[in-house]
Amino acid sequence: MAVLGKPEDEKQAPETPAPVTRWKIIPGWTEPWRVRLLDWGKRTRFWRRRLILFLAVVGPGVITSNVDNDAGGISVYSQAGAMYGYALLWSLIPMTIALYVTEEMCARMGVVTGKGLSDLIREEFGFRPTFFLILAGLIVDMGNVCAEFAGVAASMQLFGISKYISVPLAALAVWILVLRGTYRQVEKIFLAACVLYLSYVASAFLAKPDWLLAARDTAIPTLHMDGGYLLMLTALIGTTIAPWQFFYMQASFVEKRVSARQYAQARMDVLFGSVSCMVIVFFIIVCTGATLFVSGHHVINDAGDAAQALIPLAGKWAAMLFAFGLLNASLFAASILPLSTAHVICEGMGFEAGIDHKFNDAPIFYSLYTGMIVVGAAVILIPHAPLERILILSQVGNGVWLPVVLIFMLLLVNRRDLMGDFVNTPTLNVVGWVTAVAVIILTLVLVYVTILHPTALPGTSG
Repeated sequence: MAVLGKPEDEKQAPETPAPVTRWKIIPGWTEPWRVRLLDWGKRTRFWRRRLILFLAVVGPGVITSNVDNDAGGISVYSQAGAMYGYALLWSLIPMTIALYVTEEMCARMGVVTGKGLSDLIREEFGFRPTFFLILAGLIVDMGNVCAEFAGVAASMQLFGISKYISVPLAALAVWILVLRGTYRQVEKIFLAACVLYLSYVASAFLAKPDWLLAARDTAIPTLHMDGGYLLMLTALIGTTIAPWQFFYMQASFVEKRVSARQYAQARMDVLFGSVSCMVIVFFIIVCTGATLFVSGHHVINDAGDAAQALIPLAGKWAAMLFAFGLLNASLFAASILPLSTAHVICEGMGFEAGIDHKFNDAPIFYSLYTGMIVVGAAVILIPHAPLERILILSQVGNGVWLPVVLIFMLLLVNRRDLMGDFVNTPTLNVVGWVTAVAVIILTLVLVYVTILHPTALPGTSG
């Protein structure tokens, strides 16, 4: 029956169907999972944002801490495991604290002031102390660069490759990496190199250690009052904190343009780097302690000897992974040590510095970087070069240079006109000065023994 005043077709027009959303076409049994997913997204939004902020800043702390596990460091850690098994693992906990405290101060100065460490020393203390600091840095780091290329030669010889091939190729590779890349590109490669340190973890598992014994010796200190044990403990702690690390870390935070608003993320970067560095040290000591120490192979001269000795004890794969870790560590440090030195000199002298600059904009910076790589590689190619002596002297140089740099850092980080509200708290000052004094005493002991009683050094034949 028609309704008056309305057309028949309008009255019988079908209703427009409701729009089909993407969730309507999914079977109903997925609805609880969709609700859970949305709820999880809301609950984790805060932490996901913090993770993104952390990933935007991560780099300088992780890279600087892990590059400390260089050829010289790995040699000392290998000797510690070979000579004393797990007995020195407890020292890794205070070493982690010392590493974090000292590097965190540099990170804080970098993000607050926007200037490198040697730049601040020049501005606050004048040119004369800065010049002697630069001169010491150049001499010490030159020895360190030679030690890194010695590590390249030792590791590649285990793969049957002569040093006359491996060292020039390694030098060319690290030179091209920095000269042609931007800071972001180079940082990504360095972070990838940090991941490759996991080869030491695999090598330790292949060695089949006594994990319960290792855990006990890590948690419970066992101090022995014999000279060799104390000397090795001194070498471990002295190797953990190297002065060039502070200059490179602070310059990296400045070059990455990390500001004071991102200080919390920068601090987490340093903490993560310090802990991951010591975890790798733990596995290196466990690997050599479970094999070389147990079998009575207590005397090794360097990390290359350790890798070679692992073949009959833990198998070829464990030895190859150990050698690969040494190669990665040596290439990693051979890239960063010349960068650190170039930053020290250019910042102290007022020249342009940084990977983001082109060669024409920072010729002094890139010339220093190139010169150190060329000299470091050339020294290793000299027939019968005293590689072991170069390694020892580079560690002595670090010990002499470190106390001076630490004192400058502690004076600067307590300047309120420089740091504002980011100066050290009383607690941080106590921890910082205790760490500095302890490191100074231990490194001076190492320098004294190295110069006056070199035959007493671990791994050194009489």
